[in-house]
Parts: sequence; C-alpha cells; structure tokens
Amino acid sequence: MEALLQKIETYRREIEAFPSNENDAAEQFRIAYLGTKGLVKSLMGEMKQVPAERKKEFGQVLNEFKQFAEAKHEALKAAGAQHAVSTTATIDLSLPGDVIPVGSRHPISMMRHRIIAIFQRLGFSVAEGPEIEDDWHNFTALNLPEYHPARDMQDTFYISTDPAWLLRTHTSNIQIREMEKGILPLRIICPGRVYRNETISARSHCFFHQVEGLYIDENVSFADLKQTLYYFVQEMYGNDVKVRFRPSYFPFTEPSAEMDISCQLCKGEGCNVCKHTGWLEILGCGMVHPKVLQNCNIDPEKYSGFAFGMGVERPALLKYGINDIRLFSENDVRFLKQFTGLV
Repeated sequence: MEALLQKIETYRREIEAFPSNENDAAEQFRIAYLGTKGLVKSLMGEMKQVPAERKKEFGQVLNEFKQFAEAKHEALKAAGAQHAVSTTATIDLSLPGDVIPVGSRHPISMMRHRIIAIFQRLGFSVAEGPEIEDDWHNFTALNLPEYHPARDMQDTFYISTDPAWLLRTHTSNIQIREMEKGILPLRIICPGRVYRNETISARSHCFFHQVEGLYIDENVSFADLKQTLYYFVQEMYGNDVKVRFRPSYFPFTEPSAEMDISCQLCKGEGCNVCKHTGWLEILGCGMVHPKVLQNCNIDPEKYSGFAFGMGVERPALLKYGINDIRLFSENDVRFLKQFTGLV
C-alpha cells in the first residue's frame, strides 16, 4: 500500500512538471496518463493488491489523483487553443491565396474519348483486354500462322518465345477474345495501347494508341462498313471532308481497304504532312475473314462482319496542330498545359 502511494506521489510531481510548450502537449499528456494504456488505468489495475480494509482509503487517493490529472489535461488544452489563436492572429487574411495550377486531360485521352463517344452513338460498346498477350490471340487466330510473311509487317516485342508471350502489336487481340465468348451479335470498339519495335522519330514511336472496331451479325455487308465510317468521319472532321477507299491487304479481313480523308491541314491542296497528295490515310478496314470467324467457333455461313482500326495519335496531331509525336510521351508540362480547358 505504501509503495503504491509513493508511486502516485511520484506521478503527481511528473504531471506538475509536464512541459506545455509542445504543439500537441495535451494529446501527448492524454495518451501517457489518461489513455487506455495510461498510468491512471494502470494504477486502477493495481487495486487488487490493496488489502480489503484499506481499499476505501486507496480509492479516495486514486480518485483525487485522477481528477488532478484531468485538470492538468484541460489546462494543457486551453494553453494549446490560446497558442493557436495567437498564431492565427499573425496571419493577414486579406492577402491573396496561392494560385493552384489547373490540370488538364492529356491530348491522347481527349482524342480517344472523342472517338469512343462517336461510335457509342452507333451502338458500339467498349471492350478491353491484356497488353501482354499470347501468340494465338495476337497472331494465329487472326489468320497469321507461324512463319506467315505478314508477321514481318509488325516488329514485335517478345517477352518469351517458348511459349510465345509478347506485347500486343494491335488491339485485335481483344476482338478475338470477345468473339471466343460466342455472344452474338457483337458490336464493340477496342481502345488501348500497343507496342511495335520501331525507330522513334517525329512520325512514329515504339508504343502508340489504337481504337479498333468490330461488328458481327447476320447479313453484314461492306456497305454497312462504309456507312459506319462515313458517319465517323463527318462527326470527327465535319461534313465538308472528302473520303476515299483504296484496296489494301490485311490477313484478317477480305476484302480489305484503307480509308483516306482530304488533308485537314492544307484542305486538300498538298503539303509536307500529306506528301503533297492532298490525302491522309487514317484507318484500315475490311470484312472479317471467314478463317478468323472459324478460329473463334463462329459459323461463317451464317454470320459475317466488318472490322476497322485506327491510331489515336494521328487524329490528335491533326486536331491540335502538333508536328512531333514524341511530345505526347515526354511529360513536358509546358506542352501539356496548352490543353487546359479543352475537352
């Protein structure tokens, strides 16, 4: 009993000497003395060691000590509040605040969202897939078997070769994965980042962005493809833009075509960007090859479809008058802040 009373007296002197010049002195005091693991709780736990005939006496001393500690805590809180008021009084509230820079969307994101919005108005839904892909979904299922010469058209970043895993070279892998689900009809667009082992220059990069589209249903024709793309071009570039289709070759579509529009920079008169032809190629397209449908367990006798694919960087270059594709990925704030407020 005497040892406990001596301990309480020692704690009392500690409390009287507790520093009050700390910003969080009141909170530090509460944790040390009044918290769930504080000294007051600890002393209450030692009540069981006091003889029964002296419990009342010890209880009175302990209760007085608790009230003393609580009074000290209130005094520390009051001192802290007074210090905060005096600090605030030294602040000139009439001074203007610091300017907070306004952020903006990246020009690639703005262009991608604009492309997606146009096709969503035609009933296309957005589908996504992995950027690290296997050979089947990136090549073979798209009518590009091993050693097919068309594979040389896309310099590929391989992660491993046995088995073959790679960074996807197009977002067509998403189309294959969606067709394999067997839910028809299918009308999707597939935006995403793709990778090709190309020399970085003002006009090309080792990674870029694509938006591909796919429509599978009964009796889908090339005329449906053309009307879909006519609508897209007019919504994107205006009603005055001229359009032409040129025969082309893609292993996964037959027939295949490339779509050109009149150059938006020179209005078709000829410039360095369009190589003085007055035309710019903006996308490739065609009817889905029957072999691709078979690879995805879709009956080509019953279903047909069209597909198209376009880069996002080229429309962004035209839209915002940018002459170097590398600016999109350099994270230069001086470049990015020019797009603040744009949508």
